[in-house]
Amino acid sequence: MHIHFLDPYQLRTSPVHALDGRVKFVLTAAFILTASLTPVGAWPVYILLFALILSVEILSGLGVGYVIKRALLALPFVLAAFPVIFTNGETVLFSISIGSWALIAHAEGLARFISVALKSWLSVQAAIVMASSTPFPELLQAMRAVGIPRLLVGMFGLMWRYLFVLVDEALRLMRARAARSGQSAESGHRFGGSVIWRAHITGGMAGNLFLRAFERSDRIYAAMLSRGYDGEVRLLPLPPMTGATWGTLMAGLALFGLLLSFGILFWG
Repeated sequence: MHIHFLDPYQLRTSPVHALDGRVKFVLTAAFILTASLTPVGAWPVYILLFALILSVEILSGLGVGYVIKRALLALPFVLAAFPVIFTNGETVLFSISIGSWALIAHAEGLARFISVALKSWLSVQAAIVMASSTPFPELLQAMRAVGIPRLLVGMFGLMWRYLFVLVDEALRLMRARAARSGQSAESGHRFGGSVIWRAHITGGMAGNLFLRAFERSDRIYAAMLSRGYDGEVRLLPLPPMTGATWGTLMAGLALFGLLLSFGILFWG
């Protein structure tokens, strides 16, 4: 169940949720690496990767719509790769004249842009499935189990936990502002003053949020030190991986290796 509206974890009874967190973390990293290293224009491999992540979404019980809707978060970042359409190539699609400048779009650049968009979209879907099917403490344990440095894992854990503190402080500021704001029964009356006044108030709230968050972080860190914090959160040890778990991990890695080899062999 959710402990906060920012927490992506969705409690379900599915094989994906029951899978060991270490296996999910490694397979997700392998999926993202496979998508990233797949050559440009290897459309059959992209289709197979999409079919694979789609099957996992259905198997997890999260719902295809749930994952795809959240994967749209990658679209604004994908637009940063839009200029590659106008890079050098052999096949000209169209040209745009802007004064003395001419932008020429090439088919090769369009293929690169679509490939980047597909890679980003598939990778974000894999990350969403992992985060939605694995509790965050289990993800931290999986990171430590695969050898990620303790300091880096500790930074991930504190960053994620303190995000909720920042949101709580922001909600408290908004409630205080609402409690001090007057309302009028007159219809058509505009509240809040000019845009400049609103920007001034918003800037003051942002500064207040920073100061309150900074002071609260000191109190939180002092409380952690008083409880013996030494840079790593102590959790119960993970159970040993069974033969079936190892089999799932090896089969997944072999599948990703086969897809990557297929893409490099025919489109590399």
